[in-house]
Amino acid sequence: MKNQTHFILAILFILIANTLIAQPSPNYEFRGVWIATVENIDWPAKKNLSVAEQKASFTRLLDLHQSNGMNAIVMQIRPTGDALYPSQYEPWSEYLTGKQGLPPTPYYDPLEFMIAETHKRGMEFHAWLNPYRAVFNVFKSSIAPSHITKIHPDWFVVYGDKKYFNPGLPEVRQHTVRVVKDLLTRYDLDAIHMDDYFYPYRIAGKEFPDQKTFEKLGGGLTKDNWRRSNCDSIIVDIHTAIKNTNPRVKFGISPFGVWRNKSQDPMGSDTKAGVTNYDDLYADILLWLSKGWIDYVTPQLYWERGHKLADYDVLLKWWNENGYGKHIYIGHGIYRGGSNDAWKNKNQIPEQIQELRKYATTQGSVYFSSKTFEKNLNGWNDSLRNNYYRHPALVPPMPWINNDAPDQPNIVQKSNTALITYNGHLKIKGFGIFAVPFGKEVKFINSQLLQIIVTNKEANINLNNVPDVNGNKLYIATIDLNNNVSALKELK
Repeated sequence: MKNQTHFILAILFILIANTLIAQPSPNYEFRGVWIATVENIDWPAKKNLSVAEQKASFTRLLDLHQSNGMNAIVMQIRPTGDALYPSQYEPWSEYLTGKQGLPPTPYYDPLEFMIAETHKRGMEFHAWLNPYRAVFNVFKSSIAPSHITKIHPDWFVVYGDKKYFNPGLPEVRQHTVRVVKDLLTRYDLDAIHMDDYFYPYRIAGKEFPDQKTFEKLGGGLTKDNWRRSNCDSIIVDIHTAIKNTNPRVKFGISPFGVWRNKSQDPMGSDTKAGVTNYDDLYADILLWLSKGWIDYVTPQLYWERGHKLADYDVLLKWWNENGYGKHIYIGHGIYRGGSNDAWKNKNQIPEQIQELRKYATTQGSVYFSSKTFEKNLNGWNDSLRNNYYRHPALVPPMPWINNDAPDQPNIVQKSNTALITYNGHLKIKGFGIFAVPFGKEVKFINSQLLQIIVTNKEANINLNNVPDVNGNKLYIATIDLNNNVSALKELK
């Protein structure tokens, strides 16, 4: 049947019996990976791959990340004012076909394909857009005649070897919002995601060339406050567009890891970072969190534990104290593996995970970037799949978006088969199989998630393949699209 998974549990339940260990892992935890397309960092691995090669390499990446226990990808689909999907507003990305504006041949929609493959595995798809970068290299990049820099050259400034949308122009914000709305209406996205590139990182001795725009539109603000207000405005506009177009979709930002140093602001972190979000990138992340304009923040804590200027542990604590009730997913610099003595330590990432799990206000991790996992640096793939992510986890639901729990599944047993169905009104992701120790109250908080069955309606289970899990009883529950879980129902 279309869009329906019939689940075969022979191997699964042998796996459950062998891996149900005393040390539980969270049932709710965000476990994501950034997949960068700019400069072909992660995918496609190079320009001009055939469509078959593009598809095969992407599904291999998904399978790798799923085997490592991941439940989400953060996929870069708009790296430089272009698109890895058919768009009426921006041309095809050169990182896909080698020439900007050139569609894949034979034609397909990469974004539609990637979303379908991601959801097929029960993983979330977060669409990563760069808000202001328009041309990666003004001397080398392929620029199509239809690119927005050709149509509205007055919207852009050159800084270093890159061309940027001028953040101070209302027309720029309107264009970006159009792009976001188009995505929200055409694709089954789980989130819109933006990274740290708001105003660009400073180039020594060079001022970002927006003085004329400031003189015209500054409105009596200082230039720094005006720049921050420009970033505030685009965040508000995107937040509003999401809520008005598809309110189920989340909005997340992955900022540079330091908001401000304590030496600059009493609210800042006890760090000595040379760059900060607030003062250099003009991104006031705390304002966005406190106003509820974003749903989650993923600070890029790419430093090791004990770093002299920006200690991972210090920043982890600081962000947990300044989340304003929104979700915090920590960004890990796994790409740094092997780069110095601290990152040659195979315990660096495991210890970072252990530390963040001490905070109830931190809900998970995102790793930069995908290609690092293909190398299995320091054996971190093994650490995740065999230990920290040994059991699956659901992406934590956001009660301010939706907290309606779905109905319990129905179980119809015929001989040695159980048909699991759902007849409720909410759209579902599938079903979850949970273990609860004997003697414990049958509640989600006392359970361990063992497997997610991805289906929009029903699943068949061969009960002969369901073993007795020593000291535990098995239950099943419905999982909706927002990852809310029904009450548990006894399976065996």
